[in-house]
Amino acid sequence: MAEICLGLIFVGLTMYAVLGGADFGAGLWDLTAGGAHGGGRIRGLVQRSMSPVWEANHVWLIFVLVIAWTAFPVVFGAIFTTFLVPLFLVALGIIFRGTAFALRGQAGTIAEARVLGAVFASSSLFLPFFLGTVLGGIAAGEVDAAHPETTLAAWTGPTSIAAGILGVLTCAYIAAVFLAGDARRAEQPDLEAAFRTRSVAIGVLTGAASIAALLVLRSDARDLFDGLTSGAGLAAVVVSVLAGALTLFLLWTWRFTPARWTAAVAVAAVVVGWWLASRPDVLPGYTLDEAAAPDATLTALVVSVGLGLLILVPSLWYLYRLVLRGTLDQSYEPLDQRFRPIDEDRA
Repeated sequence: MAEICLGLIFVGLTMYAVLGGADFGAGLWDLTAGGAHGGGRIRGLVQRSMSPVWEANHVWLIFVLVIAWTAFPVVFGAIFTTFLVPLFLVALGIIFRGTAFALRGQAGTIAEARVLGAVFASSSLFLPFFLGTVLGGIAAGEVDAAHPETTLAAWTGPTSIAAGILGVLTCAYIAAVFLAGDARRAEQPDLEAAFRTRSVAIGVLTGAASIAALLVLRSDARDLFDGLTSGAGLAAVVVSVLAGALTLFLLWTWRFTPARWTAAVAVAAVVVGWWLASRPDVLPGYTLDEAAAPDATLTALVVSVGLGLLILVPSLWYLYRLVLRGTLDQSYEPLDQRFRPIDEDRA
């Protein structure tokens, strides 16, 4: 049962890395779009693409948290104690980011939209970074489950910083791939070409950063490095590399729909590889059996999660199916366009 619960956590992490990552990455492209008028077209596409799904994408974070604190309470407590600062910033960022995104579409002036957009976009940058530093700290063995302590060093080491940077780049990569396909559905060929170029460029950069991250692991988290360069962990890395290369080819040949799937596989394989490389320990020196809650708790959790998934999975599948078919699409307009008449009337 403990193995099943840990597997469910990594399923949730994988889904959050892909779907939540695309959500964060869209905010990163919003951040780099340019000025209010010059970046209005990109921001309009981001708004159009995210609106139907952005809340659903973050269901997987709640899924992971609930299973983790129920199935592995000691580990959960140790992680949240050790990484109190970055996780507190993540919680604040999620609140402010979601609020800003929801309100930006209702802003009365371009000035209000700029402020809300800045909150949304800047939060989209530091959220994946801080989440990455936490995962990097766990991988580097910074969590002492027996005597957890909140420290700055736990999430500012080489592996943490490398994982944070890689998290930001990965989110930008998968978002660019998704937005290229959304631009085609919105019949905006210039944005389609722009995000195709961004996808290829950020894909190459993310691949280079992944190699650099492995070199950091070699010196700072040797056990994880050994797990990723041998056995099942190595197989997951190979799958990620092949899927990433195939994604670049599909992007280069303007085939965005299959590129979505291969990009998702590339990201998912990294998460799965981390799981395979770190087994059988949940934390360094802390085995799965030692970390798990009593069997009765695990059994009740697995049964309740299974029943919940019977509702969650079909619901999300239907939502994304409607989105990809264009059923829920709004009419496309540059984000600044709706504010121009208001500002001109007041001028």
